[in-house]
Amino acid sequence: MKIATFNINGIKARAAALPAWLDEAKPDVVMLQEIKSIDENFPRNLFEDRGYNVETHGQKSFNGVAILSKFPLEDVQRGLPGDDDDKQARWIEATVIGKQALRICGLYLPNGNPVPGPKYDYKLAWMERLHARAMELLATEEPALMAGDYNIIPQAEDVARPEAWREDALFRPESRDAYQRILNLGFTEAFRARHAGAGHYSFWDYQAGAWNRNDGIRIDHFLMTPQCADLLRDCQIDSEIRGYEKPSDHVPVWVELDL
Repeated sequence: MKIATFNINGIKARAAALPAWLDEAKPDVVMLQEIKSIDENFPRNLFEDRGYNVETHGQKSFNGVAILSKFPLEDVQRGLPGDDDDKQARWIEATVIGKQALRICGLYLPNGNPVPGPKYDYKLAWMERLHARAMELLATEEPALMAGDYNIIPQAEDVARPEAWREDALFRPESRDAYQRILNLGFTEAFRARHAGAGHYSFWDYQAGAWNRNDGIRIDHFLMTPQCADLLRDCQIDSEIRGYEKPSDHVPVWVELDL
């Protein structure tokens, strides 16, 4: 089973590029972030015509997450538990029914800038709730993963110019520590389980020719429970599509699981 995560930075803007990538890459399941659309306006037919089941958790003009799956989806839940007052559409989860059940959680973690300030406080509080949900997933002792745009640069090797990001919310020690605490619960980060070293990125800003200069960062991640990590065959970044016409500033990251 091929499962991808892709921050598309607006479904309207990517109405041509996203289906083209789906036709080329042929993922079985895709978790989308920043669809920037309410549920009623999401172009379901683009994906249902390609054999995908579609579940969305949308929000007008901002945020929004979705799951596309060629396998049945069960027990769909929207919103990260822990704060009933949080109205931002940043979390969706469901069980994918393949050869065996897999719990998938798609997330769009808050950016957090500027630092300090309420947006950074929200980011760290959101990560505390993520930590709690991660513990619950581990407690099931079943295959599960959390994937999406984490807005976290885990290590210096995950950024082309570390010095330029020292005070950014994506690279601040508090952010990285919160991410590491989740990993330390017993999760495997799929890409680093298969690839070492610098120069691997999943985001290039639209400004200052970042793509042409390969001035990127790696912020889109798959975190897997031990039962899911045992199924991992491969993990790759489809970086070349950043150079296609009307691209997102992110590119897809995908895993292949023995499912």
